[in-house]
Amino acid sequence: MSVSIIGAKVILENDFVETDVHLEDGKIVAIGEAQAQTMQIDGRGKVLAPALVDIHGDAFERQLMPRPNVFFPMDAALLDTDRQLASNGIATAYHALTLSWEPGLRSIDRGAEFIDGIAANEDRFSIDHRIQLRWETFAFEAIDLMKRVLSWEKTPSIAFNDHTSTMLRPFDVKVQDKLFEHSPDFEIANTSDPRFVTRVKNQARRTGLSEVEYVAMMAKMWEKRDQVQDVIKQVSEIGKAHGAPMLSHDDTQLETREYYRGVGASVAEFPMSKQVAQSARDAGDHIVFGAPNVVRGKSHNGSLTAADMIEDDLCDILASDYFYPAMLAAAGRLVREKRGPIQKMWSLISTGPAKASNLDDRGEISIGKRADLVLLDWPDNKTPAVKATISGGKIAYQSA
Repeated sequence: MSVSIIGAKVILENDFVETDVHLEDGKIVAIGEAQAQTMQIDGRGKVLAPALVDIHGDAFERQLMPRPNVFFPMDAALLDTDRQLASNGIATAYHALTLSWEPGLRSIDRGAEFIDGIAANEDRFSIDHRIQLRWETFAFEAIDLMKRVLSWEKTPSIAFNDHTSTMLRPFDVKVQDKLFEHSPDFEIANTSDPRFVTRVKNQARRTGLSEVEYVAMMAKMWEKRDQVQDVIKQVSEIGKAHGAPMLSHDDTQLETREYYRGVGASVAEFPMSKQVAQSARDAGDHIVFGAPNVVRGKSHNGSLTAADMIEDDLCDILASDYFYPAMLAAAGRLVREKRGPIQKMWSLISTGPAKASNLDDRGEISIGKRADLVLLDWPDNKTPAVKATISGGKIAYQSA
């Protein structure tokens, strides 16, 4: 099928110019040249950009469990997620699938059901769905499932998460100041203190456990701490063998970033201090922040302001995190605030995440690349709105 988008203002790697873009057999075949085609899309007055690549999104959890412990059928949840992604211009989505020791929403069994659902609905989806194995490092039982997914043709990414240590940190230590989790100096809070029950209340709600039961389960997990580093090494070796991109989540200390870089995690996902982000930059790591942070002008947990990190050249990638529309809204705000040229701001949600995910076939509008495009209504000083999303040369979403 041949398609031409005519007369749009196109975001290219180093230019922003009105031209035509021509697609055939799922690829971009020409830019600015007359082509025979069977279908035309009028792009006049619109902006044409590379479709979004979401390196980390967990908003799908709201479709799976719209209320605490109220689960919907997997097919219905996934198909609705697919439509949400397409309507927000996202043509490649890495679902940040947490594989935890917790029961309920983030359990290994629920993760296996999600993975099976992705595989079963592959031919029904309108965009490219992929998996980020967001592995809680105390969840040793997840390894067999991770091995299964790593054998897929669409190689997943692996994100090393340690929310267990984060939740157990002393009461007087902010999340952003948490010591390196494998340090011999790492101390934990008194889990018998009533403040600890309050701390884990939200986490307990998604598991179906009472706060007391949840705390007891966490304490049991902590007994495995001496084994965690050996299992991390095992997972990293499996990831390397499959060529999986690897990320570390919420690095708080230089030692943390250095440790995870050492096991092969060359992507710093949501670093918690400027010092850690600078260390990642100096080492050539990719750096991810959340698009909601940009839209809101601050982090939901009091961490760094992503827009400032972008201006300081300490951010390559913006992820949807917990809200799919945030990627488009973030690009709009960055351009509106003149944080940088439109091409550079857009690369944060297209080229940057594609490169970090080893997806060299997408993320930019150039000849030979996969035809993943988004046509936008983008008036000056406004948030861009999607008029059409094209994924692999096929229309995934279109509005009047």
